[in-house]
Amino acid sequence: MGLKTVKDIDLNDKRVLIRVDFNVPLKDGVITDDTRIQAALPTIKYILKQKGARLIVMSHCGRPEGEKNPKFSLKPAADRLAELLDNEVIMAKDVIGPDVEKAVSELKAGQVLVLENTRFYKEETENDMEFAKKIAKLGDVFINDAFGSAHRAHASTEGVSHFLPSAAGFLIEKECLFFDGILKNPKKPFVAIIGGAKVSSKIGVLESLLERADCLIIGGGMAYTFLYAQGHTIGKSLFEEDYLDTAKKLLKKAAEKGVEIILPEDHVGAVDFSENADAVKIDNIDIPADMLGMDVGDKTLVKIKERIASAASIVWNGPMGVFEFKAFAKGTLEVAKWVSECKGTTVVGGGDSVAAVNKFGFADKIDHVSTGGGASLEFLEGKVLPGIEALRIN
Repeated sequence: MGLKTVKDIDLNDKRVLIRVDFNVPLKDGVITDDTRIQAALPTIKYILKQKGARLIVMSHCGRPEGEKNPKFSLKPAADRLAELLDNEVIMAKDVIGPDVEKAVSELKAGQVLVLENTRFYKEETENDMEFAKKIAKLGDVFINDAFGSAHRAHASTEGVSHFLPSAAGFLIEKECLFFDGILKNPKKPFVAIIGGAKVSSKIGVLESLLERADCLIIGGGMAYTFLYAQGHTIGKSLFEEDYLDTAKKLLKKAAEKGVEIILPEDHVGAVDFSENADAVKIDNIDIPADMLGMDVGDKTLVKIKERIASAASIVWNGPMGVFEFKAFAKGTLEVAKWVSECKGTTVVGGGDSVAAVNKFGFADKIDHVSTGGGASLEFLEGKVLPGIEALRIN
């Protein structure tokens, strides 16, 4: 099933209602990272170029739990959008109601109105159809470009699509293009790199990738549960006892399917989990009782480098170690560098691995860096994303 996009819909002289992901990090009311606003610009600019189009922008920000809390206002995002567009952006006082309807009716061609935080209403997360209908009244067509929220069936992502002609923006189109490609028809060899703290949060992803990948590299805190499942000592490392059987089953399934699993063969450890802890090289697969694993070691990295270099497709989700601490960042830094140098198709998804490629300055050398943490995880699990499904051409 194809995706109906913004180019497949007539926007001339239309009130265009767009759902974006302006859920940006704020500190004391100031945006600390505007990546998500930047990601929505191509679609926004395209709409504003259409003859007579007027744009109504909606998004959520944070978790106001259905209460009107100024701390979570979209005003900083609206101000930043105005700067990036070098154009006036009008800020609405609410999401629905007579004041908003008046502001929409007064919009002139080429003008932009940003609605207040959709999550100021509990009906948003409940996907309340009456609430969705009230939002839909504001537009003639609906464009969804909020990939970061596409895995949620909310009123402003899925509900509105029931009441208006709907299509995907360029960001959702790009995310689907790369993730569909990786999951449905990856070029071989296909190498999946999965890291992060816990096995429990990545079971679905691991199971999905075992069906598709030729090689699965497992790093980060989750690797120690797998090593323990193999009978190795892991010292004081992060370990999920409840998922020991899961790890054993996944290892058994990989062996049956002929999928190569790469786990750490050596480590960078520490006596305690601290930014100031001394980094200790553990030149062995087993970790001493008084130590905990904090990063993958050099022997492991040699093997990882070889697999990345020979890959025709790569998907990377989750860091190799505690990359926030400088002494334990090497594994993640090297993987980011090698993925950026890989000649194959490279896709990076998930909050921490995206943060890593941005931090180390490799994002522009990777084919696709996803904007959605939870959404990219669910995509990799092979789940149906409600916000995207609503835009498919049956």
